[in-house]
Amino acid sequence: MTLRGLLRALAFLALAVFIIGPLVQAIVLSLTVTLPHPGVAVGDWSLVNYRNIFASPALVASLGNSLTYVTANVVLTLAVALPAAYALSRYRFVGDRHVFLLLLAFRITPPVVLSLPIFLLFARLGLLNSPFGIALVHCLFNIPIAIWILESFISAVPREFDETAFLDGHSLPRFFVGHLLPVIAPGVGVACFFCFIFSWVEVVFARILTSTGGKPITMAIDALFTFQTDIGLVMAMMVLSLVPGVALIWFVRNHIARGFQLRA
Repeated sequence: MTLRGLLRALAFLALAVFIIGPLVQAIVLSLTVTLPHPGVAVGDWSLVNYRNIFASPALVASLGNSLTYVTANVVLTLAVALPAAYALSRYRFVGDRHVFLLLLAFRITPPVVLSLPIFLLFARLGLLNSPFGIALVHCLFNIPIAIWILESFISAVPREFDETAFLDGHSLPRFFVGHLLPVIAPGVGVACFFCFIFSWVEVVFARILTSTGGKPITMAIDALFTFQTDIGLVMAMMVLSLVPGVALIWFVRNHIARGFQLRA
C-alpha cells in the first residue's frame, strides 16, 4: 500500500470512528441500567429501558404522533410539490423565476420568526396539540425544497418525452402518474428523504404547537431530562427514534444514491 493509500485509509477510519463512536456509545447506554429498578442493579446490562418505554403510554403515544405527522407531511408535500415543480419546469409565465427564488428565500427563513403568527392562526383553527397541525406547518418549509429538487429532475427529462406520450393519447394525469413519476423516482426519493429528516428532528414548532397533547418524540425525549435523569431511558428513546429514519433510507437507498448522482 502506498503512503497516499495508507493516509486515505487512516482518514476514512478516523471519520468512521467519529461518526459511529457516539452511536455505539448511545446503544451501549440504552442497554445499561443507569437508575435503580426492581430486579436489576445500576450498571447491569438489561432491556429494562426499552421495557419502560413501551410501558409508558406517553412515550408510546409520542412515537405514534411523530410517525403520523411525518407521514402526513411527506404525502402532502409531494402532492403539492410534484405538480408545482412540473409547472415551473414545463411552462413559462411572467415572473416564474422570481416565484421560484421567492420559494427558496422563504425556505431559509428561521422557523422561530413565524412561530407567533402560526400559533395564533392554529389556535383559531383548533389545530393546536394535533399531529396534523405540525404536519401542515412543516409543509410550509418542506414544499419549497421539494419543488426545487423535483423541478431539476423534471427539467432533465426531455420535453419530447411528454409530447410523445400526449401524441399516444395519454391525458396529463395519466402521463404524470404512469410515465413521468417512474422516470423521476430518484428525485422523489431525495425529496422524501429531506422532508422526513426536517420533520423528524424539528423542535421549534413541535414545542410551540404541542403544549398539552400530541407531543412528538423530540418533545418526549426533552421531557425525560429532569433533576434525576435516567440516561439509559433517554438513550433508548434516541435509539428507537433512529429506527424509522434508518428504515426509510434502507428502502429508498437506491433512489437516493441515483438522485444525488443525477443532482451532481
